[in-house]
Amino acid sequence: MIRDAELLEKLAEYPTENFDGPVYRATRHGLNPLASSQWGGRWMPRDMASVLYTSLQRDGALAEVSFHWSQANPPPNKSALVHTLSVKASRALRLVRVDLVKLGVPETEFSRINHPRMQQIGAAVEFLSCDGLIAPSVRWACDNLMLFPESAHFRGELEVTHSEEVDWQAWARTNGLFEAT
Repeated sequence: MIRDAELLEKLAEYPTENFDGPVYRATRHGLNPLASSQWGGRWMPRDMASVLYTSLQRDGALAEVSFHWSQANPPPNKSALVHTLSVKASRALRLVRVDLVKLGVPETEFSRINHPRMQQIGAAVEFLSCDGLIAPSVRWACDNLMLFPESAHFRGELEVTHSEEVDWQAWARTNGLFEAT
């Protein structure tokens, strides 16, 4: 992937911050909650850096997994595991929606799946030796934290502190996100 020099310059101007606190991740049973994705996603092109997608709110993690699982036909009927992770990251870059618009993500396309510009932003943040990216969730009114724990420059710490089983379909119906038949 050819990096956008102008994007790198703009992102390098943003301050980084320490992050020390809980985050949440919803997974299927049997998946290591600390396992990063190599499959790309909203903030990383496929086969680039690995990303550990987390949310700063429990409901944000449930909203993400509910959206993705509800796209399957038929949707999985097994419960999800919601993990609380203790995270320390010394270089997290925070972006808000206005920043994303300035960086070339039109507000009307913010919720698009695997938006190429958002993937370029995530790849650029990782390239700038950040531990993670804090950005708004498109599924819930909260921020998500995307970590790059397998990068050589990652200086953070991750630990699972709690896990709970959740009926994701019931949670999604209660929150108006999923209509099961």
